[in-house]
Amino acid sequence: MQIYVCIKHVPDSAANISIIGKNSIDENVNFLLNPYDEHALTEAARIKNNLPGTEVIAVCLGKADAEKTLRSALAMGADRGILIAKEKNYDSRVTALALKAAIEHDGKPGLIFTGKESIDEGGMQTMFRIGALFDFPVATNVVKLDIEADRAVVVCELSGGITHTYEMSLPCVMGTGRGLNTPRYPTFPDVVKSKKKPVQKIAFTDLNIKASLAGMRVIELKPLYQARQPKEIKGDATVVAKELIRILKQEAKVL
Repeated sequence: MQIYVCIKHVPDSAANISIIGKNSIDENVNFLLNPYDEHALTEAARIKNNLPGTEVIAVCLGKADAEKTLRSALAMGADRGILIAKEKNYDSRVTALALKAAIEHDGKPGLIFTGKESIDEGGMQTMFRIGALFDFPVATNVVKLDIEADRAVVVCELSGGITHTYEMSLPCVMGTGRGLNTPRYPTFPDVVKSKKKPVQKIAFTDLNIKASLAGMRVIELKPLYQARQPKEIKGDATVVAKELIRILKQEAKVL
């Protein structure tokens, strides 16, 4: 089986990110592997260990610097990488088209993993667009996965901790959530070995993706400022508990 893990090169959430103009950021900050993709890579490596003959391929659409993130994916267990080299940013529609074209050109996917979202944009669309392009079933925020012959049994977590279980035919697309596993971070020998693993580079323009009138673009970026206003809840324990439940249900909407 060939397992493709679509990964993203994202700014470190701990970095001091500055906005340039209206819709760009200063990219002179530390970039890394999207944290949700770490769960995807860890799960792909687990399946590989249980299914002899399985190959894990990490695929990334990014600028030249994204090869460092691909190397991180190789250190986490991917066998090889594919870098689709781009010069500018693209929306989720074009990203999905590029990933699909690269995967199709490379082999025949038995499974495609992504993180459930990226920490820089959080659009949560790419996995669904890839699934639609391949005509594969899609599950997102997967917190449990079992492969049984030609099908996958997945547990997906919804808001409020509610879970749904689905049975899906293979091949399919999985958007991994944090509850799926504990990421397997590489050791020093893993990092050394990753430097010898192959990374194929494909120019975005060589994929011959047709232009379309449909698309999305960022109009404006603004810093997020959170102003918290603490509120004291008075009364005995019963009164306080009832008010907390009301807030969680009606205002926070997490119950």
